[in-house]
Amino acid sequence: MNIQITAPSSCRVTIQLPASKSISNRALILNALSYSPYNIQNLSDCDDTRVMVKALESNDNHFDIHAAGTAMRFMTAFLSKIVGEWVITGSERMRQRPIGLLVDALRSLGARIEYIEKEGYPPLRIFGSALEGGELSLNGNVSSQYISALLMIAPYMKAGLTLTLSGNIISKPYILMTLQMMKQFGVTAQWNGNVIRIAPAEYKPIAFKVESDWSAASYWYEIASLSPSAEIELEGLQKNSVQGDSRIADFFVPLGISTQYTEGGIKLRHNGERCKKLTLDLSDQPDLAQTLVTTCAFKNIAFRFSGLQSLKIKETDRIEALKRELKKLGYVINDIRDSILEWNGERCQTGSSVSIDTYEDHRMAMAFAPAAFIHPGIRINHPEVVSKSYPSFWDDMKSAGFDIREQ
Repeated sequence: MNIQITAPSSCRVTIQLPASKSISNRALILNALSYSPYNIQNLSDCDDTRVMVKALESNDNHFDIHAAGTAMRFMTAFLSKIVGEWVITGSERMRQRPIGLLVDALRSLGARIEYIEKEGYPPLRIFGSALEGGELSLNGNVSSQYISALLMIAPYMKAGLTLTLSGNIISKPYILMTLQMMKQFGVTAQWNGNVIRIAPAEYKPIAFKVESDWSAASYWYEIASLSPSAEIELEGLQKNSVQGDSRIADFFVPLGISTQYTEGGIKLRHNGERCKKLTLDLSDQPDLAQTLVTTCAFKNIAFRFSGLQSLKIKETDRIEALKRELKKLGYVINDIRDSILEWNGERCQTGSSVSIDTYEDHRMAMAFAPAAFIHPGIRINHPEVVSKSYPSFWDDMKSAGFDIREQ
């Protein structure tokens, strides 16, 4: 299936954004570890969160988390401390995404985990038991989901956990989010320099409400930036958010959009700015890369975005996917050392009718949809992938005036 998108002449809309997937998935693990009697309020309705809810509520010992990378990492760590024998698997793409680093870390802390098929990759057989814990060293440039998975179960390790992160720490806001949420559930960590220490402790059950998703907001910033007369309000966002992707408000100022905070969310306003080149280190916000790359290209603004090494092991190889799909639209993007994306304005010829492949990646679909302002009638293949994080995205676009037709 694919859809064809035609942009409206003007875009005036109020959107209730979905709940944060990142917060929801951490809250589920912390809620389970605290044996909480409370239901989490405003829980995300996306695929990744649904598979975690299903797994945590299941009486089975075999879990299929499909394409949910966060669920694979978090549940692997969680199950390693739950007494029993467990099997966790996923989609074909998930079985190609490495998990050896997390498994090695858990094994060093006392976990017993086996690979069922290919060494270093799911599916896994986990023999859950009490973990010894102790000292562990990891390179700071690994996925923050590995680190968060370990941190959340650390209080229940016999010796706690002393985690040393070496080198450059990427996606630091996601680690801070995890630690801040752990503190809300009653466990305080010590983070000094590159060492995080968590003593043995117990989580306390609390009533928890999930805030709206700043990552989802990024696509509306893109829409606003590409639509000169756009007036967009986004409900449910907080200014002092635990989400690192709230930096999107700062990143879009030189792209012409300022943010006005209100009691219920934000309003996006044009500020008349337009930079000649946008240079950013996205080590802390890699999930914003697709939005920023496409926005700059569609606005003919040169860019250089570094800190993107984690994009290679996301839902797809996002670096290659961006280069390939933007080339279809006439933009020649270069990558450097698999961690930097750069564009100097180079263009190439393109066909009259373009279909964007999404590679089972929700962010590819949502980042390319606003291209309809610049490339009328653009097609998006497999648009259903947005259910991974933002199930109502196409309905929200329709409410904003976009004409979306199935082909």
